[in-house]
Amino acid sequence: MSDVDLVVLGGGSGGYSCAIRAEQLGLSVVLIEEDKLGGTCLHRGCIPTKALLHTAEVADTVRGSEHVGVTASLGGVDAAAAVKYQQSVVAALYTGLQGLLKRHNIEIISGRGRLVDKTTVEVDGRRITGTSVVLATGSYSRTIPGIELGERVMTSEQALALDRVPESVVVLGGGVIGVEFASIWQSFGSKVTVIEALDRILPGEDEWSSKQMLRALKKRGMDIRVGTKVEAVRASAESVAVALSTGETVNTDVVLVAVGRGPRTDDTGIAEAGIATDRGFVTVDDNLMTSVPGVYAVGDIVPGFQLAHRGFQHGMFVAEYLAGKSPARVDGDRVPRVTYSHPEVASVGLTEKDAQAKHGSVTSLVYDLGGNGKSRILGTAGGVKVIRAQDDGPVVGVHIVGDRAGELIGEAQLAVAWEALPSEVGAFVHAHPTQNEALGEAMMALSGRPLHAHS
Repeated sequence: MSDVDLVVLGGGSGGYSCAIRAEQLGLSVVLIEEDKLGGTCLHRGCIPTKALLHTAEVADTVRGSEHVGVTASLGGVDAAAAVKYQQSVVAALYTGLQGLLKRHNIEIISGRGRLVDKTTVEVDGRRITGTSVVLATGSYSRTIPGIELGERVMTSEQALALDRVPESVVVLGGGVIGVEFASIWQSFGSKVTVIEALDRILPGEDEWSSKQMLRALKKRGMDIRVGTKVEAVRASAESVAVALSTGETVNTDVVLVAVGRGPRTDDTGIAEAGIATDRGFVTVDDNLMTSVPGVYAVGDIVPGFQLAHRGFQHGMFVAEYLAGKSPARVDGDRVPRVTYSHPEVASVGLTEKDAQAKHGSVTSLVYDLGGNGKSRILGTAGGVKVIRAQDDGPVVGVHIVGDRAGELIGEAQLAVAWEALPSEVGAFVHAHPTQNEALGEAMMALSGRPLHAHS
């Protein structure tokens, strides 16, 4: 007999959502977490980063207030106060999450859990058995071999606690994490340089989005180097010297290593239990079951986008599947992605290149936010790119660049997931003036009935 129906190893987004949904469906659950409930997203990722990005947005708003008729001046950014604000947001959400889990009949065990076999997890000498086990151990900040972390060379986790505004920053990596922190520091008043080894920033996004962002970030004053590798990083008490593949050396106050996140699967018992992995990621079937029957994996340790909302969906899916339901799994390109920089980038579905590979030919259209009234009011540039299969097929990709783009991606996800035609989405009435109507305008234009379009 098992102790419980379900043992969940990891209390981050994927783990706690799985535990809550399983309890709601009548399953008995034990949740094991070695640190704090909420995991990386709540304590070292999504929430604290976006809190600092809000501070950055406020600073930019004050800096440009005269443009809208408000007399104000920016005296500077108090980084220590910004960190305190960020921590207060995290603390409030953490308290709420603890209360939420307490209201459910879920036993929470604090400690480092290790998988012993397909039904057993051990924590500090105690063994808990479950009819099923869910692995939700999350991810960690990757580093670059040969680059030693320290007071001036840090990952995003250390950067979140930085209580001063650095005079200058070199960001190693032009992906989502790198661009978000570059945006924060630029708004705070630092001199920012971004180094990306690939030929464009945000390489996982559509090429149009990357070009739009490169233009926008350079306009803000950032120094963006693409197709450039880092040869060496040498830190001293006063500064950091970054040697580049171009032969140039950049001296800076702080270096951020932002080269992505890796799956936290080492020293968890996964390998010893015979669970198959690929470059550290756990391989799963369509029901998120690993190569060992009865053991499931969710969130960042599963190949794909490492996003908290994907973890939520994974966790709920597994809980419902184990409870005998028939849940729909939403994964891959149907998961919405957002880079919360200034401006933001949001996308769902296929890039144009991937859509061409899958559908043979595609039709795409860009609606410029310059024609959108609310975007003009907010003073943001950018656009909405919609991609359809062939010249009469459904919407297969939506890519948005502009402030608050992340708030627009929900409707786009429905269009892609439900394989809607541009004419069907364009026929809906979008409130005016909103940025949301830019998506409607793009759909109308792609279906051959443009309204506020100049081309």
